[in-house]
Amino acid sequence: MGVPLTVNVALPMVLYYVLRAQDVAPWQALLLSGVTPAAHALGAALVRRRVEVFDLLVVVLLAVSAGLSAFSGSPRVLLLKDAGVPAVLGLWILGTRYAARPFAFHFAARLRGPSGAEAAERAWAQLPEFRSALRGLTLLWGGAQLLDAALSTMAALALPVDLVPVLGKIESCTILGVMVALTVRRSRAFRGRYGLPLFGPPPAADPSGAAPIPAAGDALRT
Repeated sequence: MGVPLTVNVALPMVLYYVLRAQDVAPWQALLLSGVTPAAHALGAALVRRRVEVFDLLVVVLLAVSAGLSAFSGSPRVLLLKDAGVPAVLGLWILGTRYAARPFAFHFAARLRGPSGAEAAERAWAQLPEFRSALRGLTLLWGGAQLLDAALSTMAALALPVDLVPVLGKIESCTILGVMVALTVRRSRAFRGRYGLPLFGPPPAADPSGAAPIPAAGDALRT
């Protein structure tokens, strides 16, 4: 997560305050600092030869907010862009809760790798508690994104313009940290109860011949 956090959080904030120290107008500083994540999104799309939804969202929101800000002359329109990203992501995450596979399942697949894919699919098909836990995490992450969007909107409309970039980043990182801690706690509790991780590969068999961790179905039967 180091590269996304650097490109989307640290660099834009630093660039904004460097530009403001050079007496660049707030709306121009916000626009120029927003170019960094947009350029990274476009570059990543060219390297991968495909467009990710998040990358497209960043570019579209920057273009729309830049146009509206230039038309209205208000930097607060550009500040609202930082609320638009979590708002769209939150609604999308919540929309996957009752899909065939929710957001948390697909996110976990990136951590499991191919070795854990079969076990995860089997648990999804056979274990209602596994499905319920991942749908619950999906609801939690979607709600957190909407909370981030609401707080960012209030900050963009009410606080001094030069305070919003740094306070907004602190607020977003705080929410992210809380969500990571809650996710880890829930995952550990689920693994301790059912012997099956929500994230990561399934537990390996003990080469010494000791009894393996009980399978999820065995834990339910006991």
